[in-house]
This record gives sequence, structure tokens and C-alpha cells, in this order.
Amino acid sequence: MSNSVYYCGGKNSLSRLTFNKLVSSLGCHIFSARLLHQYHFVDEPMNWTEAQTYCRKKHTDLATIENGEEVMQFRNTFLPFEYNSKVWIGLYSKLNWEWSDGYEGPGADYKKWKVNEPNFYIDNELCVASGGNNDPWHDDPCSKNHRIICNNGAKLDPKFIIVKEGMNWPNAQKYCRENFVDLATLRNDNESLEIQTMVENGWAWIGLFRDPHIYWSDGSSFSFKYWFTGPKPLNSLSLVCGVADLQASGKWTLFPCDRKLPFVCYSTRVIRQVVKLRMKPGDSSVDLNDPAVKEDLLKKFQDRLKTRGVKGVTLKWIKQSDGKVFHKDGKSSQKKKRNKSEL
Repeated sequence: MSNSVYYCGGKNSLSRLTFNKLVSSLGCHIFSARLLHQYHFVDEPMNWTEAQTYCRKKHTDLATIENGEEVMQFRNTFLPFEYNSKVWIGLYSKLNWEWSDGYEGPGADYKKWKVNEPNFYIDNELCVASGGNNDPWHDDPCSKNHRIICNNGAKLDPKFIIVKEGMNWPNAQKYCRENFVDLATLRNDNESLEIQTMVENGWAWIGLFRDPHIYWSDGSSFSFKYWFTGPKPLNSLSLVCGVADLQASGKWTLFPCDRKLPFVCYSTRVIRQVVKLRMKPGDSSVDLNDPAVKEDLLKKFQDRLKTRGVKGVTLKWIKQSDGKVFHKDGKSSQKKKRNKSEL
């Protein structure tokens, strides 16, 4: 079989460069475009749950932002409006504080936070350290190195031990479990004051930490991050919701979900594109219109997309008026005839 032309179409979210690289190794040529979220600003203050309900009814969901291009798309949404403050987006997080040893008995909910703590000041402040000199607890990035407080007694009769070697929270947990019982669990003011006396100055890890997961309302994967560096008061909240601060280039912070704020929804436009490809099979006996062959080709395309981390793409063959997808390239046949006549 000579060179053949075929068509495929479907939802596409690839850049031209990415898709051309994808198919060039298959001997094909293709043109495509990129589809970003379409954002909708709603200047009607609601709490986060009300905003979520509105967006799901009128559009797709509260705004999801998954890369730098979508940050720009999001910010451009506000150009026609005279608004430059905070808006709800689809982020939320459950503040589930736990003790390393799994303690859930009396006093498990005890907290001795420093004023304005916890505040998730920078990304990954998910672990808790206690200060000395009557300086209570604060959340800190788990990667920081601090001294550690281990428990070498029973859960209900702890014996606290300070380890002056600095290490991050995961290594501190491992060290305490290997050499003692676990990181310290503190259930009341007396135990908290005892720890502060042992620390004297600086900070030391205790066993408190929280669920690291942050979610998008539409269930999208949370991998891209655009956090505002600064205080994000969590206080004693068990649930916090995401805000984009337009005065800080749209960077994200966390607020109590019952606040009344304007918000941004998003919708997804389905764009059907006709993509023209030219192929020359290595084996002339292969029938490209064979259903098994067409299915195998589509699978190879989809697998290539997955290996490059491209999501949300569906490829389908489009049949022409005669019911076939592939046709021999007439120009190629004519060229061959001319070459023969010249001989």
C-alpha cells in the first residue's frame, strides 16, 4: 500500500510542539492547539460551599489551576472587572492533627499553640515543634532540623527524653521508635510545660502532625502549587478553603470556609478538531482500514500521550462518506506514474 491519508479527531489539550514531537517518530505530521480552562468571575459573595454549589450548577466546578499558563488565564479573567482582592477557588484541606503514636485517649485533642499558630506560613508546615522558655507550639516544615522529644514510658505514664541531635521530623520519628517508644504525645498543660523546660531555648519536635493532603473541588490531582508565602491562620479550624489573592498575583492562601467572598468557576469547552495525518506503512500488505489495525494505532497514540503525562485527550477515527478512514494518496500514485513514464 502506498502513502495513505487518514483523519482522527476529539478533545485535545496538547500544545502543537508536544503533539508534533509525539507523532514525528511515527512518520506522521499533525497540527493541534491547546485548550485551557475557561474561567468565570462571579461577583456575588458566598461562602465556599455555596460557591461550589453555584459553580457546579451553572458551569463545571470552582476554579482549578494546574499550571503556570492557567495562572495567567485565571488572572486575565479579571481584566474587564474593577476587582482586585480575594476570591474563592476550588482548593480545600482537612486539618486532621494526629499523634505519632496513634494516641486517641483522654487529652488527645489538647493543643498549646503559640499566638497566631498554626499558620501554614510556607508550604509543607505539617509538623509541630515546641519552643522553650514558655514558648508554645507552632507548625513548621517537616524538613527542618530540630532537637527532638521522645517518650520512653507508657502512653498514660510518659517519660520524656530530649535528644539534642538535630534532625527532620520523619527521621526524628524513626529515631524515637528505634531507640525509645515514639515521639512525645502531650495531653495537658503540665506535660507541655515540662517539655518547654527541657527545651530551654530554640525548638524541638514533638509527635503532632497533620494530613498533608490538599484537594481540588473537582477531584483534580494537586501537584502544581502557587502558595502565598506569609501567615495563613488555621487556628483551631478543622476545614479550610482556598483563596486566590489578586493583590498577590493570584497566589493562594487559606481561609475559614464560612467567609463570604466572590468566587471563580470554570467550564470546559469541548473542541472537536480534525487532524490530518500522512502515513506510509512499512508492510504494504497491511490494511489500515482493518478494525484491529485501527484500534492498535489509536492505542499506540494514547500510550504515547500517557508516557508524556498528557491527560484529558481522546482520539477517535472519523469515517469518510464511503465508510473508510484511510485512502491511498492520489498525488503519490500520480507521481509514481510520472516517474515510470520518464523511464
